[in-house]
Amino acid sequence: MGFLDNSGDIILDAVLTDLGRKRLAEGNGRFSIAKFALGDDEIDYGLYDKNNTSGSAYYDISILQTPVLEAFTNNMSSMKSRLMSYSENDLLYLPTIAIWNSGVSALYTDTSSYLILVDQSTVDALTTDNNSLDDGIFNGFRPDLGNNFVRADQGLDTSQLSPESVINPNLLETQYFVQVDNRLGFLYPRTGTSTATTGGQFSPTSIDDDNIATYVFTEGTGGNDVVVPLQPNAASQIQGPRGSRVRLKVGSSLSLRTSTFLFDQLGTTGTADITSGTKTLSAANYKFIDSTVRISGVSTGYTLDIPVRFIKKTV
Repeated sequence: MGFLDNSGDIILDAVLTDLGRKRLAEGNGRFSIAKFALGDDEIDYGLYDKNNTSGSAYYDISILQTPVLEAFTNNMSSMKSRLMSYSENDLLYLPTIAIWNSGVSALYTDTSSYLILVDQSTVDALTTDNNSLDDGIFNGFRPDLGNNFVRADQGLDTSQLSPESVINPNLLETQYFVQVDNRLGFLYPRTGTSTATTGGQFSPTSIDDDNIATYVFTEGTGGNDVVVPLQPNAASQIQGPRGSRVRLKVGSSLSLRTSTFLFDQLGTTGTADITSGTKTLSAANYKFIDSTVRISGVSTGYTLDIPVRFIKKTV
């Protein structure tokens, strides 16, 4: 991975997705470019300088000459902000997706992430009640236990428009891609029943060669209660017209429950103490892996990376 020199000509650098490369390698005629996506994650539009003394041709010169990353295929690293086209020319605001950081969906304060306790030993060491967990802490071993869950809201986050206003249908998300590292965890319904052995989790739509599992959730289908309309009177981070809400839990993988291998390969020994009730997470006795759960709107392409920390008691 490196930067492309963009000091002179405009550069377009494109790569095939994992699926595209697979179909190309098959050599049976299935390969056909039907969709593509563009991104501008590296660009800082704050560099636009309308006061440049050299004239209007130079207002955006710093933007045009910004070095850009080479295209790469890791779908958890590339194109967090995809470029979209809208036919309307009167749009003043575009939708966002934001965590509702409050109550049962609050992040753990000290780490600004969700903590996933990967096995029963860790749960017993850090909690006093499997069903009553501190804000931001999930029972990854038994996701059905506890009331905490991830909640992300979509809509126009502006106080200049009333939340009672109807959001433009082209800006409304009714379907989402949710991605997680399949080696580390899985997605689970906000409400549901399971055991540590029988599961009950959602099945991913696909798992790519980077072990990233992609789940697809659609409003009003499957009876899973993941995607629901965001009501105008609901407490939310979104100040203006409302779109939809995503609600789910995260569980720990079998590998994290039964082995320390991935913690040794990818993890870190804790460097600071955090407290859950009367129990303390000491640096010497626990390892953790930091990762993300990525939520992407299918219609607008807006992406939100939610930080999660998988924790295991090792002593």
